[in-house]
Amino acid sequence: MTAKIRLFVEHSLGPGQSVPVSREQAHYLFGVMRLGVGPQVLLFDGQNGEWLAEVAEAGKRGGVLQVISQTRPQQMPPDLWLLFAPIKKARTDFIVEKAVELGAARILPVQTQYTNAGRIQRARLQAHAVEAAEQCGATYVPEVAEMVRMDRLLAGWDTDRRIMFCDEAQVALKPTLPATPGPWAILIGPEGGFSPSEREKLHALDHAHAVSLGPRILRADTAAVAAITLWQQALGDWT
Repeated sequence: MTAKIRLFVEHSLGPGQSVPVSREQAHYLFGVMRLGVGPQVLLFDGQNGEWLAEVAEAGKRGGVLQVISQTRPQQMPPDLWLLFAPIKKARTDFIVEKAVELGAARILPVQTQYTNAGRIQRARLQAHAVEAAEQCGATYVPEVAEMVRMDRLLAGWDTDRRIMFCDEAQVALKPTLPATPGPWAILIGPEGGFSPSEREKLHALDHAHAVSLGPRILRADTAAVAAITLWQQALGDWT
């Protein structure tokens, strides 16, 4: 029988390793999924690929998983960061989930002049990223960073990392990107769009490239999915 449960563990994986199960994971495995000793699960640690393991000990508050063999090698996403202005809770969750599924390597919430969300719960969003990686078969979990003001982020930006920013003011233009490999970031503005001063600042940056996402103005969460898809097809690991 093929193991259907995948778990991210903060424990280096290798053949013969014994992996302790956290209280939350024990509740899921042995309480919700009703597993006992013997069934197999899939594990990944974000660095050493995916591994098959079996339940060696099962308890209400913990347990032990015994690693058997590697099922998939480590697959790293392209060096792509997603920068986005947080929106309503459920839609921010959606952005994080889809960023993981589509292959972002790092997720950075940014506060723009028109950002409505005053703060984020980073730990909750990071847990959401873990769940997304478990569900989509990824072997890597991107970091969700603390929210930072966009002007401060850009002031200390490494110009070797190019920025693709989505400018709704260019709705008549076809989306084009320079065929430049290397590290990139995608910047998605808030529901109200970038302010005039932010747009002027971005257009003045040599390492920033404005793109249109078509003739219709997209919601911020839809724009994030469309932008990552566009980048992946042009420069990422979909090519």
